[in-house]
Amino acid sequence: MRPEKDILPAYNFQYMINYNPKEWFTFIFRIHKADTVRKLFPMFIGLSVYAGIIGMLELEVWNLRRYTELQHLSIVHSLLGFVISLLLVFRTNTAYDRWWEGRKQWGAMVNNCRNLAMKIEAILPAGNEADRLFFRHMIPNYAFCLKNHLRGTFVPEELAPVQEFAPDIQQHVPNQAAALLLRRVHELYRRQQISGDQLITINQELQALTDICGACERIKNTPIPFSYSVFLKKFIFFYVMTLPFGYVFSVGYLIIPMVVFIFYVLASLELIAEEIEDPFGKDANDLPTDTICENIRKHVAEVL
Repeated sequence: MRPEKDILPAYNFQYMINYNPKEWFTFIFRIHKADTVRKLFPMFIGLSVYAGIIGMLELEVWNLRRYTELQHLSIVHSLLGFVISLLLVFRTNTAYDRWWEGRKQWGAMVNNCRNLAMKIEAILPAGNEADRLFFRHMIPNYAFCLKNHLRGTFVPEELAPVQEFAPDIQQHVPNQAAALLLRRVHELYRRQQISGDQLITINQELQALTDICGACERIKNTPIPFSYSVFLKKFIFFYVMTLPFGYVFSVGYLIIPMVVFIFYVLASLELIAEEIEDPFGKDANDLPTDTICENIRKHVAEVL
């Protein structure tokens, strides 16, 4: 008799954007829900009105053209533009490093789950279907628990039913799943179904699962320093808000689209960095952890 039913739950997945990087014109004229244009559009309207008012006051009301020294304010923006570009390069590189580190950890999760399943399959004696079914369910369950733990949620519908696994959601759920896996392995050792050398081999894969969990928690729980993030946002804001004062004498009312476009470029880089620095959520550019967990369940089921 099997202690658990061999039933896999049905659920929906959130997928990251799949695209062909060679389709230039498709990207240029397509606006998807993650596009920064959607998020920044209210600011575009406000900046257009602001730049138009400043331009009208300087050119029509105050008639500041006669003060030639004011026309050299653009030099200040040129110098500050170089500084802000360096800051944004550092910001985006740091955010992408976090995204890529998260992807490497989840790649390691896939490999460790496969290796653990193959070792269990090779080591367990024939006819031990109850233990095979336990590992077939609990190995993918650990991946799903970690995914939801990093998102700050718990979705029991995604977990395959295991009689011994009733996690306390007030505590660390991935640790509970890992502890249950470790207990079952040591139980097999006490029943002499696996040897001491085999126990050491399996223990390496179980330890790697917890190491991956800790690395992902480090990425999620260590954001960019608050002072740096606030300073960059303030820098972008004041840089854009002072652009009309420096360039309105040179370009006239064309300062309106000019300010909007510069703000779009600078603010978009900051928004993209904010989105990818926490790669474990449900944003369009986050890691496809739902798909990765599904693949883990599929591959483990094929092995066991």
